[in-house]
Amino acid sequence: MPDYRDDLRLAHVLADAADAATMDRFKALDLKVETKPDMTPVSEADKSAEELIRGHLQRARPRDAVLGEEYGIEGTGPRRWVIDPIDGTKNYVRGVPVWATLISLMEAGEGGYQPVVGVVSAPALGRRWWAAKGHGAFSGRSLSSATRLHVSRVSRMSDASFAYSSLSGWEERSLLGGFLDLTKEVWRTRAYGDFWPYMMVAEGSVDICAEPELSLWDMAANAIVVTEAGGTFTGLDGRPGPHSGNAAASNGLLHDELLGYLNQRY
Repeated sequence: MPDYRDDLRLAHVLADAADAATMDRFKALDLKVETKPDMTPVSEADKSAEELIRGHLQRARPRDAVLGEEYGIEGTGPRRWVIDPIDGTKNYVRGVPVWATLISLMEAGEGGYQPVVGVVSAPALGRRWWAAKGHGAFSGRSLSSATRLHVSRVSRMSDASFAYSSLSGWEERSLLGGFLDLTKEVWRTRAYGDFWPYMMVAEGSVDICAEPELSLWDMAANAIVVTEAGGTFTGLDGRPGPHSGNAAASNGLLHDELLGYLNQRY
């Protein structure tokens, strides 16, 4: 099995640089925010963090391709870094501390590109999570000061904690009926949003989570952290990995039942 520890160390360096840049502008009164064509916000911090990461990668891994939310794809080849400079921009621009930089390395293989390294860094929360294929998932302040992550062993929906982002996306896709049925079945629901539910699934503090519409950069890093923690990460169609345009993550024991609820239509 390939050893991705050098790539993981580099991903931490990238996250350190991004954290410094994003925290420097967090809650800045003169922060510039624009609206993208898809009507979602983008701040100057999103752009500068992605530019910073791309610059580091150009020097450290010039042969690797880079795909980012703000500047698209650059380069070709079997290795591709996938970046979301600020996952949770709406929180960021309003001063809510729940946002993170997502960095993943994906490699070409059977079924297309798959994540092999992922770092999720949430500096305003003082938290960071990471994983490398075959080496497990961890959380902590650094590679040398970390705790290994394990998903929960909850095996009944009536005992499960379910996290999600919002109701609107489920309603737009005529999937609200199954979603609401699920919320009535589980022990607890909370709308944490963005990257955070996936990290809590990996930690074992949440058992299931899902979102109806996502991009690859929203999912790649989350997917490798969840799976290396022993969980399951698929699209709503059950396809493993971050390629379905939506996501469902669980401790594995509840995954089939989760998908069953979320695919129920009105």
